[in-house]
Amino acid sequence: MKNGKSGVQAVTGRPGTDDLVLTIDGRQALSPEWVAAVGAVCDSAEDRAGRSKVVLQVTGAPQGSRSSDLTVSLVSKWERVLRRLERLPAATIAVADADCGGLALDALLATDYRIATSSVRLVIPVADGATWPGMALYRLARHGASAAAVRRAVLFGTPVEAAEALALHLVDELVDEPAAALAMAGERAGDVSGTELAIRRQLLSDAPSTSFDEALGVHLAACDRVLRRATVGATS
Repeated sequence: MKNGKSGVQAVTGRPGTDDLVLTIDGRQALSPEWVAAVGAVCDSAEDRAGRSKVVLQVTGAPQGSRSSDLTVSLVSKWERVLRRLERLPAATIAVADADCGGLALDALLATDYRIATSSVRLVIPVADGATWPGMALYRLARHGASAAAVRRAVLFGTPVEAAEALALHLVDELVDEPAAALAMAGERAGDVSGTELAIRRQLLSDAPSTSFDEALGVHLAACDRVLRRATVGATS
């Protein structure tokens, strides 16, 4: 369904038969409807216990000043629902085209695998003399705080061009045919889902800031779960 006022397009069944798909328009202002739309995707993915991939189609960047309705409370709800998206027991894939800023950039950076066309540019919006200091800034910095392109984007709002985004691993591939790349990415993620996927994602995220001794117990616990599952499978 669509919300005519906000332009929100809710969960659909394409492009893959079992995929959960959400189109996010970065030109739109953040609203409770957008928070609810991403929340609905998360609900559906959790209900399906990771059996469906989540596909985000993202494009567009804000133009002009920020909405006068924007509040810290609404921003907090948005950031929390994106964090929920990052932790889903399902593979998340983004397909980005043209300028991506605002909601589109936020969502893109919260996914596992990012496909982009050669026309893509990652844009931190500038309004009232400063760039927006949301968690997209944090996610960009985690990928390359010392990279010149990221520094220019965060400080001055200079767009990160497609080739720079690929070199910095902000996107995984640049393509001319997003549909074909999406199908290939779906095949790669086909055998990986559920809680174990979410655990691997968290282990990967924590590794740069966790010492070996601190990480060892968590990794051993994950290994133990795998061995227990294998034992149960062998005896059933």
